[in-house]
This record gives sequence, C-alpha cells and structure tokens, in this order.
Amino acid sequence: MDTVLETDIKELKLHARGKVRDVYEDGDRLLMIATDRLSAFDVVLPDPIPGKGAVLTALSNYWFGVTKYVIPNHIIDPAPWKSDPGNRVYVRLKGRAVLVKRAQAAAIEAVVRGYLAGSGWAEYSKSGTVCGMRLPAGLKESGRLPEPIFTPSTKAAIGDHDENISFDRACDTVGKEMATSIRDASIRLYMEAAKHALERGIIIADTKFEFGLANNELIVIDEMLTPDSSRFWPLDGYAPGRSQPSFDKQYVRDWLTESGWDKKPPAPKLPASVIAQTASKYRDALLRLDPDNETLSLI
Repeated sequence: MDTVLETDIKELKLHARGKVRDVYEDGDRLLMIATDRLSAFDVVLPDPIPGKGAVLTALSNYWFGVTKYVIPNHIIDPAPWKSDPGNRVYVRLKGRAVLVKRAQAAAIEAVVRGYLAGSGWAEYSKSGTVCGMRLPAGLKESGRLPEPIFTPSTKAAIGDHDENISFDRACDTVGKEMATSIRDASIRLYMEAAKHALERGIIIADTKFEFGLANNELIVIDEMLTPDSSRFWPLDGYAPGRSQPSFDKQYVRDWLTESGWDKKPPAPKLPASVIAQTASKYRDALLRLDPDNETLSLI
C-alpha cells in the first residue's frame, strides 16, 4: 500500500482537511480519507507513518459496527471500492476511504477517562483533581478510576492546543441538552468498548469521541477508538503505579518530549526507527482486536 501524506483528488471538491483526514464532497455524501499523517500535541508531524491511515479506517469501521446499537454513526459505506469497483477514485483509496453522512459537528470533543494517565495523572498528582473534578485520594498512576469520567475539551484548529473545559462550559458551548446527550452517549460507548477490548487483551485507558447532528439526530462522526484517539494498553503485564506500554502514539509523544521539542510548529523529523516502531504498534492494535481484518494483508 502506498504511503499517503496528502490527497489531491481532482474529480471531487475538497470539503475539509484536518490533522489526519481529508474529506471530499461526493454528491450528498462525504468521502472521508484517512491519510498517514500523524499529529502529536496538536501539531502535524512532517513524517507519515506507513499504513497508519488504513489501520485507522479499519479500526474505526470495526468499532462503528460493534457499537452501532448504542448510538448511530455516520457510516454509509465502509468499503466503497467494493460497492463500486468501477470508480477509480474509490479503488485508488482502497482501505483508507469511507462514505459518510454529512453532519453538523458539535463544537466540543468528548473525552472519557477510565484510568488515571497522561495529563490526568499529572493534574491529580498535584491537586487531587482531573480536569477540575475532585477524585478520591490514594489513586495510583495508570490505576482504574472508580467509574469512567467525562472530561470534554475544546476543538483546536491545526497548530493550536485543545483545552479541557468543565461540563458547565460544555453546556454553554453546545447547549445543556446536547452536552448531556453527548456525555451520556460517550460513557455508554466507552463502557461497551472497554469491556469488548478487555476480552481481547487490550485496556482502553481513555478515548475521545466526536459527535454531530444529521437530520436532527445525534450520531458519532470522524474516527472511533483508534490509537490516534485513545490510549490502548496490553492487559498482560498491566500493573498500576507506573506508566504502561501502549499500542498508541504515546510512544511518539515520549520521543518528542525527550527530544527537547517545545511542542510548537514546526515539529522535528522522526528517526526511521521511531516511524517503524509506531507503524508496528498501530498494526498490533488491529491484530489483537480483529485478527482476520483484511486490511492487515494490505499494509
């Protein structure tokens, strides 16, 4: 499979270009393409991760299928090159493109934390809180929380940083009814996915969902439960009280932090060994969750 850093589809009109995904207008639908771009600390890195976009697409499709009874999602066709093999655009993007519904995206990101890690652990260590929410004393790094917590954030533009916000501010941003619906759906999705993944040897420490309205119905959009949007830890060897090995981009974040980068654009180039190891971690996540997925033969 060719590595894709950026697309240029002349047959379709570009609708939006995000940190990782390029979206084109395709009639009354959108063609969403996962490139091999990688962002860290809200900055797009200069080096692609080979096969990453295909893994993200396969994992999102997998989770959209697993959770579709919890809440509807934006998927119209998860494999358009199969439905329309004569369409050269679809065939060219085999494994990394899906057709989705148009939706009005909610102006917040929905973060659910089930374990104490990352910035959550850093804040808790200092103040006993996570995103301003008071938690019980005595919790350990990487420890499981008494119950999953909803910690929304702003949606940052490329190059800007997401900002954790209170639930009250989320209500001010999108309205109390929508914020409540997003919170409740996020918790349900996380709990269902965490149970499902645990049976396959993966702990989902935390994750980020995005929601939108399509025909006045709340649906999940963008990606879902991928190594880009979640912390995945192997169940074997898990032990609270320390950081955990992961299947996600934490490996890249750690390298960037140790490099001394100030987390402002431009980002440094990644060594070949870091690129290869990151690609391997993404593939391993898909392999553990869905070992028979055809994408594994494409990358």
